[in-house]
Amino acid sequence: MAGPKQRPHVAVTCLLLYFLSGALTHPDPRQREALIKLEASMQMGGQIMLTDAEQRLNSVLMKKKQEELWRADFPPALHFFKAKTLIRTSPIFSVLQKMPKGGALHVHDFSMTDVEWLVKNVTYWPHCYICFTNNQSVRFLFSSQFPKPVSLCSPWVLLEDLRARLINVTDLDNSIKGNLTIFTTQDPNVVYPNQDVIWDRFEQAFLALLGLVTYAPVFREYYYRGLREFYLDNVMYLELRALLPEIYELDGSKHDIAWTLKTYRDVTRQFTAENPGFFGARIIYTVHRGVNLTVMTKAIEEAMELQRNFPDIMAGFDMVGREDSGKPLWYFREALSLPVQKGVTLPFYFHAGETDLEGTDVDQNMLDALLLNTSRVGHGFALPRHPLTKLMSRKRGVAVEVCPISNQVMKLVKDLRNHPAAMLMLEDHPLVISSDDPAMFGSSGLSYDFYEAFVGFGGIRSTLGTLKQLAINSIRYSSLTLEQQDKALTLWQTQWDKFVSETV
Repeated sequence: MAGPKQRPHVAVTCLLLYFLSGALTHPDPRQREALIKLEASMQMGGQIMLTDAEQRLNSVLMKKKQEELWRADFPPALHFFKAKTLIRTSPIFSVLQKMPKGGALHVHDFSMTDVEWLVKNVTYWPHCYICFTNNQSVRFLFSSQFPKPVSLCSPWVLLEDLRARLINVTDLDNSIKGNLTIFTTQDPNVVYPNQDVIWDRFEQAFLALLGLVTYAPVFREYYYRGLREFYLDNVMYLELRALLPEIYELDGSKHDIAWTLKTYRDVTRQFTAENPGFFGARIIYTVHRGVNLTVMTKAIEEAMELQRNFPDIMAGFDMVGREDSGKPLWYFREALSLPVQKGVTLPFYFHAGETDLEGTDVDQNMLDALLLNTSRVGHGFALPRHPLTKLMSRKRGVAVEVCPISNQVMKLVKDLRNHPAAMLMLEDHPLVISSDDPAMFGSSGLSYDFYEAFVGFGGIRSTLGTLKQLAINSIRYSSLTLEQQDKALTLWQTQWDKFVSETV
C-alpha cells in the first residue's frame, strides 16, 4: 500500500527545469539557494511543515547532532557492539527513546526479548534440562521425566542439580547468556571475521533458544515481555516474523501451529487491553528458505488456511534464513503462486536483497519479490544496485524494511554512513526503520536503530521532519487496513504532540 504522496513546490520545480535546460549562464546566489531548498524538500520528511514547537525541538536536535558529528568516536562509524555504550550517553538517543516511533514492522519471534530474563529466571525454573553440543553450543528442554538423548549432544543434566554442584554459578549463567546472543565485549571483527562465521553463530544461538522459548509457559511470557519492551521504547505497533513452531508442554505433548497463532492473538489482546497506548500486533508466518518445494507448498497451504481462520492476527507470509545460502525466490515460484491461482489473499513480506553477492541468482530476489507482488521488502540492502527494481518498488509503493544494526552486525556494511539506505532516504524512497533481532544484537526495542538512521544515514541533513515521516511510514506501510491505519495515526499523533510539548 502506497504511503502519502508529496510533490515539490511548483515554482521550485520550474527553476529546476530551467536549470536543466542549460539556460543558466552564470551562478546566481538566489537560484543556488532555491536549488538547495529543492533538494532538501526531496528527502524523506522534506515537505513536512513543522509546527512552532516542532521547530524549536528540531533546532535543539540539530545543534546536538552537529556536536555528535564531530566526535572522534562517532558511533555510526563504529561497530554497534563498540558503539552501544556511546549511543546510550547521547542526548539525541535520550530524545529518540521518548519519541513515539509508530510501528516496528521487521522483528523476529525469538529474538525480541532480552535474554537476561531467560537466563536469570527461566533457566532457574523447575524441570529445566541442559546439554552441551559438540560445536560448543547448548540445548534446553523442560520435561517432567529424564529426557531422551539427543545426537551430537552430551547427556542431559538438570540445571538445578548442575548449579548445586558448582561453586560459581555466575560463570555458568554468563556462558549460557553467551550462547543465546551474538553480542560480545571482545573485538567483534576478530570474533566474527566473515559472514560465514557470524551466520553460523547466529543460527546456533537460535537453536539454543528454541528449547527454552517453545515451552508453553515460557512462550506466553516471553512474547508478553517482548511486547512490553517495545512498548516501553514507545513503539505502539508490531509486526512479528514468526516460525509458528510446535509449542510443547512439560509432559512432552505438543500443540499445532493454529494453537501457536491463537496464543499470539490472545496474548496480544491481553497486552493491548492492559496498555491503551499500544495499538496491537500481527504475525507474519515464516518458513526457512532452505526447505524443498514440497515443504514450501505445504507451508503455503497452511498459511492460506491460517489467513482464513485468523484474519485479525495473521498478516501474511515470508521466508527466513541466510539469503546467500538459501534457495532464491524464483525456485519457489510455483508454490508462491498458489494463493493467486486459488483466489486466496495471502500477502507476502519477503526478505530480499540482504546480500552483497552482486549479479547472482540471490541478487535477483528483490525483482522476483516484486513479480510475486510482495507488500514490503525485508532489508533491501542491494536495492540501489538495481535501478529498475528500485523504480518499480517506488512506483508500487513497496516499502523497504531497513534494519541498520542488523546489516552492520551481519557484516554487510562497516560504517553506517555508507549504508545504501542513506541514499534511499535522500530520495524519499518508501522505507521504514526496524530492529530485526534486537535481543540477539544486545539491543532492545527500536531506539538504537532510529539513532543509527537519524545520525548515521541522515548526517546533518535529516531533521525532526525525517523522524516524523519515518514514524508515519511505519503505520502507512503496515498490514493494517486503511481504517485501522487512520485510527493508529490518530493515536500516534496524540502521543507525538505530547512528546513534542514535553521535550521542548
